[in-house]
Amino acid sequence: MSDSMGTPTRASTPAFTPAARRLRALARAELTLLGRSRGAVLTALLMPLALPFSVRPAVDQIDLKAEGLTIGTVMLTAAIGFSFLFAVYTSLVSAFVARREELVLKRLRTGELGDTEILVGTALPAVCVGLAQSLVLSVGCAVLLRTGAPRAPYLTVLGVLSGLALCAALAALTSSFTRTAESAQVTALPLVLVSMVGSGIAIPAEVLPDRLAAVCELLPLSPAIRLVRAGWTGQLSAYEALGTVATALAWTVVAVFAVRRWFRWEPRR
Repeated sequence: MSDSMGTPTRASTPAFTPAARRLRALARAELTLLGRSRGAVLTALLMPLALPFSVRPAVDQIDLKAEGLTIGTVMLTAAIGFSFLFAVYTSLVSAFVARREELVLKRLRTGELGDTEILVGTALPAVCVGLAQSLVLSVGCAVLLRTGAPRAPYLTVLGVLSGLALCAALAALTSSFTRTAESAQVTALPLVLVSMVGSGIAIPAEVLPDRLAAVCELLPLSPAIRLVRAGWTGQLSAYEALGTVATALAWTVVAVFAVRRWFRWEPRR
């Protein structure tokens, strides 16, 4: 290209290109490290696929038709919920702690990367794995369990995206209170157990007593799970959907604020 005087000019490049390039490089390095950890790979890939079958005997004892549910929608929601917990949350808690204790995060902060870029780049591979699993599980359940197409796909998309974002933020926050990578599974366990039981992953929230269900609706992952399931069942009014999305957004904002306030960049002493 040249200007009006015939002088060659350099084509302008988008302002976000350097940041995107740095994020891609960091995410690629993190994906390489993730692939070298067999335990992390097995947890991220196999647990979301295997655990739904472990809860099916309990689900078979529930009168799902009375709640407008099917075994397919319940199993699909459980699989996606387990993907949130194991492919994203627990794997990222271990990753953040390991990178901190190995001084990787401290060294990254001395370069061009900003704090947000470091956190996002570290979380990106696990989030992409969780997203890919959600897509594969949706297609697989539609074929094998005859769940069919979602009646309100936009709700499922909102649920998946909010669940992935919140789990990444909660993983960064949990890592702040985790001393070693070996203890990451222990510190991550409370949220995993509470979410499995109370957020509608292992047991549909629709079958819980009304008072207990009202309390469980306020748990961090409950809005995301509710949106995912409602996408297939269509049993969520516009008013209820807005309230659920607002709750999910509120949890994400609180988690991000807590990460900015308490995230640790250097090893714990």
